[in-house]
Amino acid sequence: MSINRTQSKKRNSYLPSKWDYIKTWLFSRHVIKRMESVVDEALAITPESYNNVAILIEKHAKEYPNDAALLFEDERYTHKEYNEWCNRYANYFQKKVGLNKGDIAVVFITNRPEMMFTIFGLSKIGVISSLINTKQRSNSLVHSINIDPGKVFIIGEELIEAFEDIRQDLKLSEEQSNHLYFVPDNGDVKKPDEFQNLLDLVKNEDISNPPTSKTLQAKDPYAYIFTSGTTGLPKAAIITHGHTYDCSIYFADTVVGFDHKDVIYVTTPLFHSHAIQVAYAAALRYGSTIALRRKFSASKFWDDAIKFKATSFNYIGEICRYLYNQPEKPTDRKHYIKKIVGNGLRNEMWRDFKKRFGIKQIFEFYGATEKNSPNLANRFNLNCTVGFTLNPYAIVKYDLDTNEPIRDENGYMIRVKEGKAGLLIAQIITDDFYIYTNKNANEKKIFRNVFEEGDIFFNTGDLIKEIRIFKKIYKHAQFVDRIGDTFRWKGENVSTEEVEAVINDFDQVEMSCVYGVLIPNTEGRAGMVSLITNSKSINDFNFSKFYSMLQDCLPEYAIPKFIRFTPKLITTATLKIQKGNLKKESFNLEKIEDSLYILLPNSSGYELMTKEIYNRILNSKYNF
Repeated sequence: MSINRTQSKKRNSYLPSKWDYIKTWLFSRHVIKRMESVVDEALAITPESYNNVAILIEKHAKEYPNDAALLFEDERYTHKEYNEWCNRYANYFQKKVGLNKGDIAVVFITNRPEMMFTIFGLSKIGVISSLINTKQRSNSLVHSINIDPGKVFIIGEELIEAFEDIRQDLKLSEEQSNHLYFVPDNGDVKKPDEFQNLLDLVKNEDISNPPTSKTLQAKDPYAYIFTSGTTGLPKAAIITHGHTYDCSIYFADTVVGFDHKDVIYVTTPLFHSHAIQVAYAAALRYGSTIALRRKFSASKFWDDAIKFKATSFNYIGEICRYLYNQPEKPTDRKHYIKKIVGNGLRNEMWRDFKKRFGIKQIFEFYGATEKNSPNLANRFNLNCTVGFTLNPYAIVKYDLDTNEPIRDENGYMIRVKEGKAGLLIAQIITDDFYIYTNKNANEKKIFRNVFEEGDIFFNTGDLIKEIRIFKKIYKHAQFVDRIGDTFRWKGENVSTEEVEAVINDFDQVEMSCVYGVLIPNTEGRAGMVSLITNSKSINDFNFSKFYSMLQDCLPEYAIPKFIRFTPKLITTATLKIQKGNLKKESFNLEKIEDSLYILLPNSSGYELMTKEIYNRILNSKYNF
């Protein structure tokens, strides 16, 4: 989809400016020099090499025993103390419980030090932590736990009720039932009788490094992180020691440039790869400090950043958007943060975000939990791009109607022209290309015989496009949309990401969610938007001005036909808006209590959806 922005005076161009080109050239020399300094080390990491997370933790405990490794609320753990706590967990579960390399522990805890001690303590003895999404409940929680059943269950006090609600559905064996561990928090919830208090068990354990630390290879897994991808139900993505070791070099050296004095503020959940594979991995490289928060808070974000003297933070786009939507206040620029790393920062707010909060460097990247992601990175701090990669990838034509890549008469995929959006696929060049613990899930994410017989590519599920800068010296990419979000209407591809970008610019809109809905006897899907407004009531919403803005900034086919005014949008633990139920409810007046408005054919504006209009739509009385 190509949105016409020439008539919009308030919006910045999404393309790099001339100054961006000059800055890129100057900055690139420094970045390339930094990358060259670690290339030999990175190339030396093989599946059989002994590059692991445990060795890095122990190294920093020896080199920086009194420097801060972890900050949380009013707690401070030095590298020595952090390593000793990890060792207590490792030695207890190895010596007292009998866990060994390859065993699985279900970990269901929110962001706090005990979760880190658990994950990285168990990693020292080769035990795999199955990191369960803390927002899951009921059937989805049962599904995630049962994908790879654990020998032990480590449950935080704050989540014990959610676990107890589904414990009978897990059908635990007698041995599993004997290994239920309760991790106290604030003391608000009593420990169930069947559980053991883990903190009481480990507090007096051996604090020496377990001998297994030196035996772990890069290929050994230490965590499962659950990702739904494009298929719905969660899948367990495998995180290996080598994967995190690679990420430590990648983010600390070749992307951002972290050192020992950096303090990285982490508000993303530890069960998500963004916290472990981006922020924590970067900190592991040179023993930087992690400042951890239980969960993201837009109103307290900068106060915490100032308190911890954070120099950086990792972000997903929603974090930046929520911060940007907060009222301006003095703390916006009284912090120490100069560089941030993440993905999903929207192009339309990129420059304004940097200016308002005094952020000098934004290192946007494109990647996924799955290790075969192409991993593009904006190493040169260029505006409005996810950067570039040296890994082999392609952008191919995709049919949104069939949800399949388009192939030519010989059965091969077709690359898009430069500047056109298409499906991003990454070539798999090793025999060791397992992604998930489930083999069937692996095959669903793989394309075979893409450009020639025998080649294999990983399906990212995302649409991107390439742009050229410096007269084709550098080739960068811009994110367009998720396949599941983009839809077709009137024979055109509509990117929800770009339509939301326009709508979020309207001064009466706090947040928007765009998706496609079916109208009887029409082809494709019509646009619908659910809005949270800052108006006192819908009667105060300026429909005329809103529609005029949409006409100025969007082609006709991309203008939403339906508006739903809602007080709340449900988000995931990583703050992404959940569109599934919104799509199912569509514009069905029988299911929706929120106010609905519609843009009827040949109408000059939106009007309230009535029962009469709804029935006429169902009976195909309007020519959409």
